[in-house]
Amino acid sequence: MRKKVDTGRNPSAKQLREADRVSRLHPEQQRNHPSTVAADPRKLEHINTYGALPEYYIDRPFNCRLCGKKEIWRAGDQKWYYEEAKGHIDAVAVECHSCRKRKKGRGSG
Repeated sequence: MRKKVDTGRNPSAKQLREADRVSRLHPEQQRNHPSTVAADPRKLEHINTYGALPEYYIDRPFNCRLCGKKEIWRAGDQKWYYEEAKGHIDAVAVECHSCRKRKKGRGSG
């Protein structure tokens, strides 16, 4: 039986509050939080930036810019996006899963 994975797509109010609280903690407190996922600097070598590279990822709450739905961009998803998919380090989640799926279905995403 497969374990249910929390994707952040339909977070409870409690999950949203916790993600928001953690996002406002001091970086040292964030680094030691149980939901933190460590970054792998070797997998971030593709990033050409003058800024600092992340040492870790935390769950980031956001509001969809198209429909306003609240979702959470999970730390594990960020790690995959930046380190495996080689996404730009300044990119952040701005559209919910439903809106991204709808745009892809229309062929404009």
